[in-house]
Amino acid sequence: MAHRKKALASLSLDLDNQWSYMKIHGDEGWESFPSYFDTVVPRFLSFLEELDLKVTVFVVGQDAALEKNRRALRAIALAGHEIGNHSFHHESWLHLHSDADIETELTQAEAAIEQATRHKPIGFRGPGFSLSASVLNILADRGYQYDASTFPTFLGPLARAYYFMTAKDLTPAEKEKRKMLFGGFQDGFQPLKPYQWLGTSRPLVEIPVTTMPVFKVPIHFSYVLYLASFSSAIALLYFRIALLMCRLTKTQPSLLLHPLDFLDEKDVPELAFFPAMKLASYKKRIVLSKALKAMCKQFEIVPMSVHAQSVQRRKPQSQTVNPKFKLPIARLV
Repeated sequence: MAHRKKALASLSLDLDNQWSYMKIHGDEGWESFPSYFDTVVPRFLSFLEELDLKVTVFVVGQDAALEKNRRALRAIALAGHEIGNHSFHHESWLHLHSDADIETELTQAEAAIEQATRHKPIGFRGPGFSLSASVLNILADRGYQYDASTFPTFLGPLARAYYFMTAKDLTPAEKEKRKMLFGGFQDGFQPLKPYQWLGTSRPLVEIPVTTMPVFKVPIHFSYVLYLASFSSAIALLYFRIALLMCRLTKTQPSLLLHPLDFLDEKDVPELAFFPAMKLASYKKRIVLSKALKAMCKQFEIVPMSVHAQSVQRRKPQSQTVNPKFKLPIARLV
């Protein structure tokens, strides 16, 4: 009997560095660009190798421009993972920039990333899921294949409130810049399945970060690990329910990892305020392994570019919706 082909799913890792978390949080000392790459990169590379997974790693241009990070970034590319663009300065207020500044942000990141990894990015994710019509238009003009900056959840304001509660040194002006960090309540109404933007100079696929179908609550691995800090069993049950919901709704999940999913408060005391940092890194690895093995049983996990190519090969439906960027989009099957 022939086996039924698995549906596609994609996996990515936002390679936010220690300094970028400190910068967004308003902590002193980020300007010296402290880095944990020498610790975290070997950890997640060995983890992914054990599971025989190739993913997309979104790299910040500023990290690629620093010689001290070159060896770690080159190791990611040599391991066969796709390299994506995560902006140059990692500012979650990218949507507030002028067109000229966005162009500079993207081109500087591209040049630094290509020099460090020998790979030119064809995919982008905005820091803090920051996105605008200008960003999309410039990505299309520069020949990008896909964007992955939308996060369809109603819980963005809650995450932002927690972040502000822990960031006691932010000035009112800094808080104003960060007022859309993690998105707004209206983002919960964004499409969950991949689609193609219309109105751009070239085709540009959007692959949203998947949230639980219907309920639109987060299911990416940092959230699963947060639940695991209370109960690993409950966290894994929650994740399996999310996978079931994806299958029932024919949603091809696109999930993401973060460096802090492989670190704990002993590794980076400066970031101990983040959820799940009290959970030991080896325990995180166990939960992640079980979750990803469950995902592998039900889906074929590929890098983002492969997922985007599969979307481009489909014929668009006639239905269109109007997203917040005032650019019409066409849903794809």
